[in-house]
Amino acid sequence: MLELTMATVSGADAGATAGMLMADAPSEPGAALRVGRDAAVCRLATPDDWLFVSRVHLEFLCGPEGGWQLTWLRGSQPDPSSVVRLTVGEYAQTVAYGASVALPRGGSGEIIIQDRTGPRSVNVGFYHEV
Repeated sequence: MLELTMATVSGADAGATAGMLMADAPSEPGAALRVGRDAAVCRLATPDDWLFVSRVHLEFLCGPEGGWQLTWLRGSQPDPSSVVRLTVGEYAQTVAYGASVALPRGGSGEIIIQDRTGPRSVNVGFYHEV
């Protein structure tokens, strides 16, 4: 099972966890969880006016062996208005626009979508239960 928690944070309420959302999915091949502004297809939806997050921004997809990968889906613009970082313990990496990265099996961490134009972010914590 992959469990996600999401908090939206702006400069005014940095450090606050109000509005935290949660979603989960079984670790079965083809299972997917999405993060973005479009609540019709995203299990975790950000505020509609947070345009630095695409309609469907991130996709968590379970592969054939029960492992999960994170993909930063390309939007309609050639250049993104955000930065996506993956942190797992002491390890941190920037996720390239349109790229996929494997999540640690049985691990936990955080994905941070940071607005390039202001002090706003979407923080998505994950825990892969095996």
